[in-house]
Amino acid sequence: MAYQNILVETRGHVGLVTLHRPQALNALNETLIGELNEALAGFESNPQIGCTVITGSEKAFAAGADVKEMAGKSYIESYLGRFLDGWTRISETRKPVIAAVSGFCLGGGLELAMMCDFIIASDTARFALPEITLGIMPGAGGTQRLPRFIGKAKAMDLILTGRMMDATEAERCGLVARIVTPETLLDEALSAAAKVASYSQPIVMMAKETVNRAQETSLSEGARFERRLFLSMFATEDQKEGMKAFIEKRKPEFLNR
Repeated sequence: MAYQNILVETRGHVGLVTLHRPQALNALNETLIGELNEALAGFESNPQIGCTVITGSEKAFAAGADVKEMAGKSYIESYLGRFLDGWTRISETRKPVIAAVSGFCLGGGLELAMMCDFIIASDTARFALPEITLGIMPGAGGTQRLPRFIGKAKAMDLILTGRMMDATEAERCGLVARIVTPETLLDEALSAAAKVASYSQPIVMMAKETVNRAQETSLSEGARFERRLFLSMFATEDQKEGMKAFIEKRKPEFLNR
C-alpha cells in the first residue's frame, strides 16, 4: 500500500516504520496515525515479522501533534468524533515495538514513543510534554505513562513547566533504555529488534504481556500472572527446543509454536 505520511519496509524479520512529514517535523495528524495503525496491523498479522522499529528523521522523531489540525476543534466535535481514540492502538500490539528517537520528541511524539516497549535514543534527542504552553495538557496518555516511567516528581516537573529534557537526563531517570550516536541509531535499533525477532514469537509476546501487567496491577497479582504464563510455556515446542539446544550446546531453531 502507498502511504502519504510514513515509509514502511521490512528488514529480515523486522518491520520498520519511518514517520515522514518532513515539512512539519513529523507532527502527528489523524492521517499519519491511521497509516501507522494500518502498518502495525500488517506486521502483527505477518508471521515472518517478530518485532517493529518506529523512527523519524535525524531532526525530529515527532515534534508533537499537529496543532493546526487541533486548533479549531470544539469539545462536542472531538467527543463525538472520538478524537485520539486511534492514537493508543500501538500500545495494544502483541509483538514488541522499539522507538528509535533522534532530535525532537515532543508532546504527542513522546506519548507515541512511550507506547513502544522501549526507547533507544541518539545523543541529540530532546524530550518534552509542552502542552501546558498551548493551554492544554497531554491527552494521549502522557500524564499516565510518564509518571510510570520516571516517577511523579519528575513527571510533574516536565508536565507543569513544559521544559525539555536531554537524552542523558532521559536515560538517567528511566525513560530511555540506551543512548547511541545519531549515525548508529537506526542500526542499533534494528539490531536490537532482530535479536528480539530471533526468539520464539509466542514466548516474546508472553514476556511483553507480563511486564506490561506489572504497570497495572499489584506485585502479588503480577507475580501470579507471571507464574501462570511461565508454566504455560512448558506446553510449547519452543520451550522444548530451547532447552534441548542449550543442553546440546547449539543454537535453537524456534518454530513459533
